[in-house]
Amino acid sequence: MHKMVVLSGPSCVGKRPLFNALRRFYPELSSTFKQLVLFNDRTPRPGEEEGVDYFFRSHSFIEALRDQEGYVMADVRGDLQALEIAQIQAIIDTGRIPFFAGNPFVPGKLREVGLFERFSTLSVFLSPLSQEEILYLKDPERGVDLNKFIADVQRHKLLHRAERQKGQLSLRDLEVVEKKSASTLLEMRTAYQFDYVIPLHDGEGNGHWDAFYYPIGSARKALLAFASLLQGKVTVDVEKWTADLIP
Repeated sequence: MHKMVVLSGPSCVGKRPLFNALRRFYPELSSTFKQLVLFNDRTPRPGEEEGVDYFFRSHSFIEALRDQEGYVMADVRGDLQALEIAQIQAIIDTGRIPFFAGNPFVPGKLREVGLFERFSTLSVFLSPLSQEEILYLKDPERGVDLNKFIADVQRHKLLHRAERQKGQLSLRDLEVVEKKSASTLLEMRTAYQFDYVIPLHDGEGNGHWDAFYYPIGSARKALLAFASLLQGKVTVDVEKWTADLIP
């Protein structure tokens, strides 16, 4: 039995809808989770709640935590995030499983200080491309710039989400989209450090999650794969990457 579960991946890859689908169709699994709540210096997005999604604080407040013991801190695409380590054990003491869903930078810090091993962590990375697709695109015969291709894929998803949330986008909104798009390749290079990788083409806002009674397409495959991993089973839709997959 895992003491902690980490679900990570680039921005807008589909972490939130995957977990929402898990809660809907596998309540017996999701009910054991208690989400870790991090400090974040950005402003809330539409629908986010204080103390539920993040503890929204000023940059100076979070920066001051750097000098205090018991916190891990990471620069996340320009945002500063911090996690109080004691929160993990506090959740375990209640009989529940600490659950992190977010960027790969914070899990990287947890891994560095040995917390993945200490808390017997199941770590899963969601990728916008499968291993087979990456190998295909890397072939010199394709003549594809992998970095640009991956950034384009995520930019499309990020713009769709931002337009759905805000309608008219400001220059600042577009700058955030570009920053997150450019960060995707860097984040995907960390995927080999996770126990498993699940390819997920249906990102946030894709109708395959909730337009019908049950998720379809890549959303369905990812849901079944993640639920199986939580039950100790590995399906054909789960991958294990090596460090040299993405140059």
